[in-house]
Amino acid sequence: MPQSRTLQALPGLYAVCRLPPDAPWPIWAKGDFVTISRTADELSVVCAAECVPAEVRCERGWRCLRVAGAIDFNAIGVLSSLTGPLAEASISVFAVSTFDTDYLLVKEQSWKSACQVLRRAGHQVESVS
Repeated sequence: MPQSRTLQALPGLYAVCRLPPDAPWPIWAKGDFVTISRTADELSVVCAAECVPAEVRCERGWRCLRVAGAIDFNAIGVLSSLTGPLAEASISVFAVSTFDTDYLLVKEQSWKSACQVLRRAGHQVESVS
């Protein structure tokens, strides 16, 4: 069974954006957490919502949780220990993994419920400072 995790809330609201696959790297993508992924189908951008130009196709209103500390590549079940309880509570997430850790984005209207569900599942959720 995966161990409980400490989750740190990042400040602000985020947007998840979709650009054409051949779009240039967006210079407007800024914030405490930014991730950009290019595939043959799209260029996906997650960044601070206030930085996204109005004409960009995106989903706004996401809050972000960061799994504290670095996660060993051999760790098993980290994301499932977080997303499983949220799925059971019918809370949708957008997950992003980096070299060091995982991030969960949750819609703002589900934020309080998501934090409660994660705490009940044994995780510590630290508020935005």
